[in-house]
Amino acid sequence: MFGKFSMHKDEKGQTALETAIILIAFVVVASVFAFTILSAGSSSTEKGKQAIQAGLEGVQSSMNVKGSIIAKGSGTSVTDAVFTLSLVAGGSPVNLSTTAKEVVVGYKDAKQFKNDVPWTITWIVSKQTPADDMLEEGELAEIDVNLSSLSPALGANTAFNLEIKPPTGAVLNINRTTPPAVQTVMDLN
Repeated sequence: MFGKFSMHKDEKGQTALETAIILIAFVVVASVFAFTILSAGSSSTEKGKQAIQAGLEGVQSSMNVKGSIIAKGSGTSVTDAVFTLSLVAGGSPVNLSTTAKEVVVGYKDAKQFKNDVPWTITWIVSKQTPADDMLEEGELAEIDVNLSSLSPALGANTAFNLEIKPPTGAVLNINRTTPPAVQTVMDLN
C-alpha cells in the first residue's frame, strides 16, 4: 500500500554561476554601504573643519596693545587710560568708529563693572589720508578711555581691567594696577 517515497528525488547542487551571482550581490550591497559611510565621514569632516575655523576665529584676538598703558590723573583719581592698538599679524581689519559702536570698552574692578565706557580715538599711523575708521595692518590707533564717570572713582593702589570687545575674535584684556600715589601722568606697565 505504501510505496517507497523518496524526499530527495531530483535535487541538484548549486552551480558555480549561481554562487557567483550571490557573491556579486553581496559585494554590490557592501559597496553601497561603504559609499554611504564614506560620504557621511567626509561630510562630518567638513563640518568639523568649519567648527574648528569658527573656534579659532573666536579665540584669536585680532588686536594687541603696542607700548605702555598711560593713566592720567587729577587730584586723587584716575581720569583716563591711554594706550595704542594695532592689529595682530594676519588679523582682520576692525572698525574703530566711535559712532558705529562695533568695538565696546568695558571696565571692572573690585567695586564695579561698566560694560560700555566712553572712549575716543586718535590715529598715530594710518594708511588713509584722511584716516578712515578701520584699523588695518600696519596702522596704530591711540585709544583714550574716559574713566572720570566711574563711581567710585578709580584711585590709588587699585587693580582694574579694561576689556576691548571687537565684533569678532577674542576680547582683549588689559589688567593693570594704579600706583600708590595718583599723579598727572602715570605709566602702568
